[in-house]
Amino acid sequence: MTVLPVLSVVIPTLDAAATLPEAIAAVTATAAEVLVVDAASMDATAAVARDAGARVLDAPRGRGAQLAAGIAAARQPWLLLLHADTVLDPDWPEAATAHIAAGPARAGYFRFALASANPRARRLERAVAWRCRVLALPYGDQGLLIHRDLLAAMGGIRPLPLMEDVDLIRRLGRARLAGLPARAVTSASRWERDGWRRRSARNLVCLAAWFAGVPPARLARLYR
Repeated sequence: MTVLPVLSVVIPTLDAAATLPEAIAAVTATAAEVLVVDAASMDATAAVARDAGARVLDAPRGRGAQLAAGIAAARQPWLLLLHADTVLDPDWPEAATAHIAAGPARAGYFRFALASANPRARRLERAVAWRCRVLALPYGDQGLLIHRDLLAAMGGIRPLPLMEDVDLIRRLGRARLAGLPARAVTSASRWERDGWRRRSARNLVCLAAWFAGVPPARLARLYR
């Protein structure tokens, strides 16, 4: 079993009790610590996280603020920023080990996948692969493996309620990003609930609005 004693995993949560156990189980045996940063969840998220072996912190609602709080509390030099509904494939420790061995100059992200057998999920995965390859724009649901020195040099995580991932990725730029040969498998529940086309269109509208300068607080209301 691969163990990475230099790695802290930071997971922001809000009412994530249903998906969190699997997300934690995929990383807890490899990372030195797992920090769950909760924003006053109304379900059993905090209890589920503790039962799974994570350290639980409280923070104001908003992924940017929650990630920043977790990073500040993390004890290790390498950080894995992960969503609560994303499960890394079993081969992720080997990919992370190789990335860490290459040094802290670049941040790594995993290959996007959806936990669905629907053919539309495969089309979306191909679209995301194109976005990463051509636009160098992975999202937070692909995970981000980054050394805290590189993160600090980029100005850290800004306390945004939404698009904190795009904000950081744009500051990193293509030269400081590396795709990792392992999948990050995200729940497809949002697409199944909202409709595949409608959810994808909403995500594109949010991205375009962010680039156009729409305040992140307004985007967060649209995203929900």
